[in-house]
Amino acid sequence: MTIWEMLAVLAAGIGAGTINTIVGSGTLITFPVLLGVGLPPVTATVSNGLGLVAGSISGAIGYRAELAGQRDRVLKLSAVGAVGGVAGAALLLALPSTAFETVVPVLVTLALVLVILQPRISRAVQRRRERNGGTAHPDGGPLLITGLLLSSVYGGYFTAAQGILYMALMGMMIDDTLQRLNAVKNVLAAVVNSVAAIFFLFVADFDWTAVALIAVGSTIGGQIGAKAGRRLPPGALRVLIVAVGTVALVQLLLYRYG
Repeated sequence: MTIWEMLAVLAAGIGAGTINTIVGSGTLITFPVLLGVGLPPVTATVSNGLGLVAGSISGAIGYRAELAGQRDRVLKLSAVGAVGGVAGAALLLALPSTAFETVVPVLVTLALVLVILQPRISRAVQRRRERNGGTAHPDGGPLLITGLLLSSVYGGYFTAAQGILYMALMGMMIDDTLQRLNAVKNVLAAVVNSVAAIFFLFVADFDWTAVALIAVGSTIGGQIGAKAGRRLPPGALRVLIVAVGTVALVQLLLYRYG
């Protein structure tokens, strides 16, 4: 890489780390840049996944106050995420890229619809619980576990919009604030990215320069994103999730059909 290409990758890493911590979809910043500097698609995907591990950990640390009291939830959901992450990483090397390119836009669209409708659906679910005398499951129950497992498979495969999928699922099935769920989302992303990265270290080709630049940039971005994201009220956070998700969806469609 030239010095200008290295600076571009570093800047992309900062942007990806920032947006990943607040919402998700940072891969849609770094991935095109890595392709632009000449990396093949699979090498770019693997290098990106390895580099973003540091940013995910940085974002999770930035949200540590919101993680208070969620230890059991985080451990349980992280175990699910780890299994899905390894499976997704294996699929990246085993399947043609078209296998997920068709499904991803559908998943992102569904996630955005769920994020928009989440307050209304949550109120309806709460009213039903009150009528039936039931209580919300602290970890979301089997349906959330299944959804997070599948989302983590996707996250280990590509990661773009992974955080939006997590937020949509948890927002629907866990009775808690968006900021606390966002903190859990950052831990899940860190776990999935880490286990996928460990897998890639042994079986896939990657570019160490790109990995290092994205790691440094996303670590900085993770702290920026945590400081900015924690100040957002729930309504603003929801609007940002939908806005970023819509942009991500458009980019995915252009990548798939453009």
